[in-house]
Amino acid sequence: MLVSHAPAGPRLRVRRRRVRLDRLAGLVVPGDLVRAAAAVSLVVGLVLFGPVVGAVLLLVLGGTVLARALAAPRTLDVACGATTLVAAWAAALDWYRAVGWLDVVVHLVATGLVAALAHLTLARLGLVALPDVAVRAAPARAPASRRPRLGAGAVTAAAGVTLATLWELGEWCGNALLDDRIQVGYADTVGDLAAGTVGAALAGALVAAGVLLPRR
Repeated sequence: MLVSHAPAGPRLRVRRRRVRLDRLAGLVVPGDLVRAAAAVSLVVGLVLFGPVVGAVLLLVLGGTVLARALAAPRTLDVACGATTLVAAWAAALDWYRAVGWLDVVVHLVATGLVAALAHLTLARLGLVALPDVAVRAAPARAPASRRPRLGAGAVTAAAGVTLATLWELGEWCGNALLDDRIQVGYADTVGDLAAGTVGAALAGALVAAGVLLPRR
């Protein structure tokens, strides 16, 4: 018995097209726009400003890709990627010299967001627990001193301070070995570390409050 297959009608074709678009939309998240901007910035920065700026922008792009791989919450994904991208371009375009307070603000915000991302990385690797997991894992009659959410916040803060210190060491090495235009100095380093410490502490407080990191 022969069955004839009539061509799909207009409504069916529109429905199939919508299904394809919905599936495509499900694969794209807002942070992907930041990742695309970081990829373009890498090429532009490398061509116009040289390898040092290119290396910084490559680090930014790597961070945005890491956030995608970790399935970071949308807010953290976009905020962390956008902040580090702005921070990189601010250094390349000498905005920190033109606006004195910008360096402190960027260090504060960027350190806090990167600290939360570092905590999420450790959690995905199974080395630490996310705040709500730590709460569920705690004994029902745990001593008052054992506060899982505060512990999670402490992990975030410690990660932020550590990364801020490593960044300042990297800046010193970059100034000594690669490009003496990289800003270093006692006042600059101490100010950056102070801002980074405050940012890490604020991020730790937000994590302890159940903000920034996913609840799963």
